[in-house]
Amino acid sequence: MKRSLLAALSALTLVACGQKPAETPPPAMPFASAPSATLPPGHPAMNAANLPKNATELPKSMQTASLPPLTQKAQVLSTINASQFTYIEVTQDNTTRWLATTTSTAKKGDTISFDNGTVMNNFNSKVLNRTFPSITLVGRVVIDK
Repeated sequence: MKRSLLAALSALTLVACGQKPAETPPPAMPFASAPSATLPPGHPAMNAANLPKNATELPKSMQTASLPPLTQKAQVLSTINASQFTYIEVTQDNTTRWLATTTSTAKKGDTISFDNGTVMNNFNSKVLNRTFPSITLVGRVVIDK
């Protein structure tokens, strides 16, 4: 009771002096719904300076932890770029096969390394209007130097 009386007297005094009383801030929102809320004690600051600029700045264990190993090698015979994918015809152990991956700069004559991927039979590419009897969908392709 004494506090509310004191607050009222302070506000009244400020008004009498021609000053505006300070507004009472709204009640704090819960942390989950307030994006600008302060972080818990001990939490590192979250700003652009603390974030990695690319994957090479991540610890080694995190850089390759989710990437499958590049266990296959082949020579590129031809490529077809379509939308966000590249279809790559390769020769490997005297056998010709097709790979599909995210957009790649591989070209005829390149030697590439790639992961085992997933083999799809009778794969129909709507973009190319073509059905591949067998194609291997690979996660990544690296052009060997």
